Amino acid sequence: MAKHEKISSEGAYTKRFYYPQENAVEKPFNWSQMARLLNYLKPYTKTLVPAAVVAMLVNMIVRLSVPIIIGQYVVDTAIANRDISLLTYLIIGISVLYLANFIANRFRIRTVNVLGQRTIHDLRKELFSHVQRLSHNFFDNRSAGSILVRILNDVNSLQELFTNGIINLLMDIIMLVGIIVILFALSPQLALAVLVILPIMFYISTKLRRNIRHSWQDVRIQKSRLNSHLNESIQGVRITQSFVQEEENTQYFKGVNGSNFEKERLAMKKSAYFGPFVEMSNAIGTVILIAYGSHLIINGAFAIGTFVSFAFYLGMFWEPISRLGQIYNQLLVAMASSERIFEFLDEQPNVEEKKNAKTFNDMQGHIAFDHVKFSYDDERVALHEISIDIKPGSTVALVGHTGSGKSTIANLISRFYDPTEGKVKIDGYDLRDMKVQNLRSNISVVLQDTFIFSGSIMDNIRFGRPEANDEEVIESAKIVGAHEFILRLADGYDTEVEERGNILSAGERQLLSFARALLADPKILILDEATASIDTEAEMKIQEALRKLLNGRTAIMIAHRLSTIREADNIIVLENGRILEQGNHDELIEQEGEYYSLVKSQFEMLDEL
Repeated sequence: MAKHEKISSEGAYTKRFYYPQENAVEKPFNWSQMARLLNYLKPYTKTLVPAAVVAMLVNMIVRLSVPIIIGQYVVDTAIANRDISLLTYLIIGISVLYLANFIANRFRIRTVNVLGQRTIHDLRKELFSHVQRLSHNFFDNRSAGSILVRILNDVNSLQELFTNGIINLLMDIIMLVGIIVILFALSPQLALAVLVILPIMFYISTKLRRNIRHSWQDVRIQKSRLNSHLNESIQGVRITQSFVQEEENTQYFKGVNGSNFEKERLAMKKSAYFGPFVEMSNAIGTVILIAYGSHLIINGAFAIGTFVSFAFYLGMFWEPISRLGQIYNQLLVAMASSERIFEFLDEQPNVEEKKNAKTFNDMQGHIAFDHVKFSYDDERVALHEISIDIKPGSTVALVGHTGSGKSTIANLISRFYDPTEGKVKIDGYDLRDMKVQNLRSNISVVLQDTFIFSGSIMDNIRFGRPEANDEEVIESAKIVGAHEFILRLADGYDTEVEERGNILSAGERQLLSFARALLADPKILILDEATASIDTEAEMKIQEALRKLLNGRTAIMIAHRLSTIREADNIIVLENGRILEQGNHDELIEQEGEYYSLVKSQFEMLDEL
């Protein structure tokens, strides 16, 4: 992470903010990356791609043939010989060709648009599916906003490439080659004269290429920062308003937004240089054509019709060159975006699944930690030589100060991370030998900050088991005590809740999470501070729901509020990643150790209140 990076603009408030370290780097055009992008067209190489290519060829044949017909047949034959009949037939023939060109062009545009949309759909689907399966450390090091930029903005920036860029690139290259061949066939000396400007154009465009590409990389990075700040500001709007920081936050956004504007303006400015150079080259070529072509006609070395055809082709020549400049800009944007997309797609989960991984046929829920060590990074060890044996159907509570390793143990059981040393086993199987999806389908996690998805109450509970019917959902809600408050809502189970369920109280959201977990029918249940934000009155309902939820399941309870774990079969006290003591509530109280001190301090605080 790049720490304390400042972004400011004139008059804008500057604050410190954390961003993932992203730098624009100078790289050559990556042909292998381009080939990888084109691979997404593969599913359509037997349908849409051939159709677009055929339409393109019809379009090119018409455009390349019409100038020859006009110059050699209309001017040099029909007009020169005053043959009205032939002229009429030629006009009709040219009209038919242009009609065919119109039909082919319309079909090509419609086909490539469908092709582009489907390709973008496939790419975004693959990227989202891949990101969902990445390990927790991937999300630990990136903001939600920067991930959204990759899936939305960066994928969108490839749309123009797939809808128009690739087919147009192929069409323009073939068109240029065709025009050059025809120009030299008509008059080699005139062709050399008018195309003398090309080497200069090539030199200038080569100089611009690297600079333009670097600028578009800067734009993508700045957009990522802008979206990260927007995501953070929207999620933290209540804190912003509570501390009356609206104006300061607006000024900071002004700085980020201003920087984004400047980066994009500079990239667009550099990209726009190519057009004037093409126009200038066109003007020089036209002047040479008029001067030298007239000289050849006067000397009888050149027919007027050939001159007309040559003028047509020269005008057509600069058009694809100008478009190639635009397509090249699209390629630069696509390369900048595809680098960032493929960076995510190439990211592999830290938790790897073996090819011959096993599945739990009937998990019992016997959990064992065998001399487990774990570290999130090289600087700090989170767990030291932890050995725990949790019997099936028992409830184990983990207590200790913040940073003692409680959540780390829960994360290892769900295999969000793998131990650095030692083994984590369930029913005697090392979790590294088991299928991740099968493992997690037998585990439910209830967090302190219950996440409620936008949608109905029914859908939120059903998230635990999507195939469950309405009766099963309602039964789960009844068991955990959520049914009564749900019926009091405007539309009962069909009540729509916004993201994070803001229309519900903390206790109601927690009851929904219990119903969701119960519906999933897990063998192992992990409660991570599940009652920390619940008031005393709501806690009574939560405790009753917990007793029903825990019945017959292996449960891991992480709690600061020690009143919620008195009935646990085993209480493990942790400190700095080590086990200080363990036993049931009465045993630990008798020992008058760390657990006794924690309980005593909490009750003293209650007495003071």
